[in-house]
Amino acid sequence: MTEKMKRPLLLVGCGKMGGAMLSGWLESGIAAAGVTVVEPAGAAEFAGNANVTICADVAEIADDFDPEVVVFAVKPQQMDAVAPPYARFTRASTVFLSIAAGKTIGYFEERLGGEARVIRAMPNTPAAIGQGISVLCPNAKVSGAQSALCQALMQAVGEAVTVEDEALIDAVTAVSGGGPAYVFLLIECLSEAGVAAGLPQDLAAQLALATVAGSGQLALASDEPPSQLRENVTSPGGTTLEALKILMADDGLQPLLTRAIAAATARSQELAGG
Repeated sequence: MTEKMKRPLLLVGCGKMGGAMLSGWLESGIAAAGVTVVEPAGAAEFAGNANVTICADVAEIADDFDPEVVVFAVKPQQMDAVAPPYARFTRASTVFLSIAAGKTIGYFEERLGGEARVIRAMPNTPAAIGQGISVLCPNAKVSGAQSALCQALMQAVGEAVTVEDEALIDAVTAVSGGGPAYVFLLIECLSEAGVAAGLPQDLAAQLALATVAGSGQLALASDEPPSQLRENVTSPGGTTLEALKILMADDGLQPLLTRAIAAATARSQELAGG
């Protein structure tokens, strides 16, 4: 992990994702200068932590408060009302990090001022168990040190990658942002297919869940690419090959996923465009 922050972190929103990130920061020690949380519903889970200050509204924060990073972790539909009051923190030494889907860098520059240092990030829900992946994109005013710090903050809940082209975020949203839902659907479908093949419901569900989870861990741990791991399981003339003939057919899984990702990407572009 990178060196500890020298100034406080301001977290706006402490729901599931905000809470997961805060847990990761506290565990890693990166936010050693303290975290101030703005959460109208409170954040009872963190109320007893000496490094965490909880406020119901940004108006409770003193005028001389000087955060190193302001993290927006509220729902996109709430952002119009939430973001503008934080313009008072716009300065060269403060960077704004947003995980709100569909809210562009330009959106925040309009509400925080043209001089705002803004990084747009797209995490995914496995961040809740420290297994997420996030893609970050900074605007031109963000310094190298600020970019590295925000990447380190997201690495506290999984992997993190930085890109320079904001247009990539729409496809990132489709692939990794929505990706957990596709994997959960795979588990559901695999289970139902097992039932159709004659397995009891409980056994089919257990087999599907453990197989998908274990295969993901194997892929992470292996030096071999997924294509080779697939071939390792596929015996010539065996049962797996028969299933793959269907899944890898011209109308099989790949073209279906390609269409699905294209539809999600297009919707992300629509949302980003207002």
